[in-house]
Amino acid sequence: MSKNADANFWAKADKHLIRYGGTFERMIVERAEGSFVYDADGRPILDFTSGQMSAILGHGHPEIVEVVSHHVRNLDHLFSGMLSRPVVELAAELARVAPGGLERTMLLTTGGEANEAALRMAKLVTGGWEVVSFAQSWHGMTAAAASATYSHGRKGYGPPTVGSFAIPVPNAYRPAFEKNGAPDWRAELDYAFALIDQQSTGNLAAFIAEPILSSGGIIELPTGYLAALKQKCEERGMLLILDEAQTGVGRTGLMFACERDGVTPDILTLSKTLGAGLPLSAVMTTAEIEARCHERKFLFYTTHVSDPLPAAVGLKVLEIVERDGLVNRAVEAGARLADGLRALQQRFDCIGDVRGRGLLLGMEIVADRQTKTPAPELGGRITSRCMELGLSMNIVQLPGMGGVFRIAPPLTVSDAEIDMGVEILGQAIAQSV
Repeated sequence: MSKNADANFWAKADKHLIRYGGTFERMIVERAEGSFVYDADGRPILDFTSGQMSAILGHGHPEIVEVVSHHVRNLDHLFSGMLSRPVVELAAELARVAPGGLERTMLLTTGGEANEAALRMAKLVTGGWEVVSFAQSWHGMTAAAASATYSHGRKGYGPPTVGSFAIPVPNAYRPAFEKNGAPDWRAELDYAFALIDQQSTGNLAAFIAEPILSSGGIIELPTGYLAALKQKCEERGMLLILDEAQTGVGRTGLMFACERDGVTPDILTLSKTLGAGLPLSAVMTTAEIEARCHERKFLFYTTHVSDPLPAAVGLKVLEIVERDGLVNRAVEAGARLADGLRALQQRFDCIGDVRGRGLLLGMEIVADRQTKTPAPELGGRITSRCMELGLSMNIVQLPGMGGVFRIAPPLTVSDAEIDMGVEILGQAIAQSV
């Protein structure tokens, strides 16, 4: 009998845990190492989502283990009004690698918390309180971040923060605006902001966006879009906040995804990848914006702001990514993975689209490639079969779209592991259609 069927474990889980979305896999994870997690039977499961899209160095990286062990023993947590060397050094290192001018940093824990702080700063600096984001966005579960999240979780919680607006996502696979048979994102953006201007009370504060919408279905903003979006913000006195929780720290083949477009946001947030799986996030902005926030008594005291242990981890993550050439590795490994996925697309008509950048790729499952009809049941079957075959995959289901697999292995993934994942995925599709 499988140790994963431990009746006592599941009785306790079913009785005492609050369910927070979806369902739990009926297995017990005992350990994780590199690109694999291992269940109670010792079965290796290839992790193609880097945990919660976070563990960019894989699981149990020895240097991260060493840093955590050292700081648990020597310096882990402080009163929020105290500073330590890891915090200051990480802030300096982030200023060195970030797009120009983003030289001030606040260190927090989760992405939602970082976005909450960023939105709070934008409102304080601009004097406005209206926030715009994409209709398939995910920015967190805290109040303002959740109000700017439209992909999931809108119903049942009462009114969102007043002044929350959404615009369409420029989806090249399912374009809402076309010109001469090609997606026309410029017309879409102009139309969207014309509607925002009609609805706004004149108090626009910020636009918050991911360069590649992850929970929204791995929708990559087309080249030129970010620059046009920033211009729209500047024309209205808004700040542009870029949420690089999943795209930052090398995953897309650049240290920050916005670098492809040569666009520097007013505020940039990092989380997931910065801590490589441990709770660490950052809010980065310019000296000018920080000074204005300070003058206006910006307040964001939290229990774990500027904690030394996660800061030391973030510092080590940046060191490893740069030293080991993992940004370039994301380009090479991402190309290999994309080639493998496109080869599967040639075999299976249910794969409607393969998209993304670096090691953040999406694969959309449809019932019919010509009509692009969504196939949620098929996507679910493929996901379950992947797990049975030893591959952990994540699929998001959104209205009007096929199920989209979010594929994001660690930057340390080997070529052999990429090939293994593609092979298992092919088996799972063949056994599910």
